[in-house]
Amino acid sequence: MEVIDLPPIAPTLIESTRAIGYSLEAAVADIIDNSIAANASNVDISFFPLHGAYISIMDNGEGMDSDELTRAMQYGSQNPLDSRGENDLGRFGLGLKTASLSQCRVLTVATKKNDSIQARRWDIDFVRETGKWSLINLTNEEDISLIPDIEGLKNANSGTLVVWQNLDRMEAGTIDFSKSMGKRIDMVREHLALVYHRYLSGEAGLQKLEISINGLKVEPADPFLIKKSDQTMQEEVYRIQGSLIKVQPYILPHISKMSATEIKAAGGKDGLRKLQGFYVYRNKRLLVWGTWFRMMRKGELSKLARIRVDIPNTLDSLWTLDIKKSSAIPPEEVRENLSHVIDNIGEKSKIKFTTRGKKETDDSQVHLWNRMRDRDGGYYYEVNRNHPFVEAIANELGNEKDALYALLTQVERSLPLNQLYIDLNNDEHIKNDKQQVDKEIEKALKDMIPASFSREEKISFLESVKGIPPYLEHGEMIAAMIKEITSND
Repeated sequence: MEVIDLPPIAPTLIESTRAIGYSLEAAVADIIDNSIAANASNVDISFFPLHGAYISIMDNGEGMDSDELTRAMQYGSQNPLDSRGENDLGRFGLGLKTASLSQCRVLTVATKKNDSIQARRWDIDFVRETGKWSLINLTNEEDISLIPDIEGLKNANSGTLVVWQNLDRMEAGTIDFSKSMGKRIDMVREHLALVYHRYLSGEAGLQKLEISINGLKVEPADPFLIKKSDQTMQEEVYRIQGSLIKVQPYILPHISKMSATEIKAAGGKDGLRKLQGFYVYRNKRLLVWGTWFRMMRKGELSKLARIRVDIPNTLDSLWTLDIKKSSAIPPEEVRENLSHVIDNIGEKSKIKFTTRGKKETDDSQVHLWNRMRDRDGGYYYEVNRNHPFVEAIANELGNEKDALYALLTQVERSLPLNQLYIDLNNDEHIKNDKQQVDKEIEKALKDMIPASFSREEKISFLESVKGIPPYLEHGEMIAAMIKEITSND
């Protein structure tokens, strides 16, 4: 048997791996993964869009010595099958290189450990010239001093600085690069706020991480709104191949109970409907979110349902984790355990929406709107002509009440249903659903009581609305109004 040593052609492989499909935000996150593995508590990201544009990412982690840096710059520096530390967010030994060079043609990594600064550089054009795996070792102090933002590393006790220059992929096709980078900075900020929200918030068991972009701190974006969400379903734990998988379902509060800021935080630019589903964390770093893994369809009534799944890095092969750490597929044995969780949480999410609908069609209560079914099997909504308010006004109008009914008919037929549907699907904060306070209810009742009513008629009217929403929740206030009428007589 003859063995042929056939190493990959350096320029070809490097150019090929640039097309793996990293977005800018995913590439930045891959670098931060290394910072977390190095026990960093602070990461500073700088976007410099002017002449000589660059992006730098500097952490205050443990840093590397000369041999460690050289090994980190090597393609495939670690076998993905090797055991990793509990806090290690890497896998293939490719992230630093593939993520960085997907965005730029010059990657420089400078690191400080034991008061010594080491620097290495991959320059794609230089590799093309040599045709070899020509890693540049920056040994000259003058060369090191020219690295952007190097002063910050020099002043630190330890840490690592990653610099991207010649941002060809980012500059391609842009008319105004500075403006374009500004938009991309916002996308990176939103991405990091979500992906690392558990680190940024200082969750128990994690070292709190601070990330800043151009000096502005990144705030955590909690996709579960834990402080307001319904967490009645218990956490479930499964053991797969000796490792634990933890599953915690959440139900977001009804949209009417969320502020516009909370709706934006929970839905982002994609909206609540698109972001329902599983949120898979590997060592508490978010990998995949907003998917049911084809185990359930996304629907309007299930959009408040979200399930947090925590997996360890020991199960990477089972979840078929990709190089970008942006894709993971649950194995069959995990899918079976998750099926009943999906059924339960999907039903609870529907209840958040349908409970209000049931109340509005409950025959034991009088409602302002009636939901009616026509002969063709469709539905329509009409104002209840027997509602005490409507009856009171109709009686006051006497022979002119037909004008009132004609107006109500026009209101019914002019409902902006299409716009309502669009607003609800876009998670707009519709103010009509706002809960009324006592003062608003009291004023509305006083305005609705005809001036011609006798004392008995006024009391009878107020008694009749006690069991009608939304007045049934203001019984004490209505009793006080009745007492006032009685005492004034």
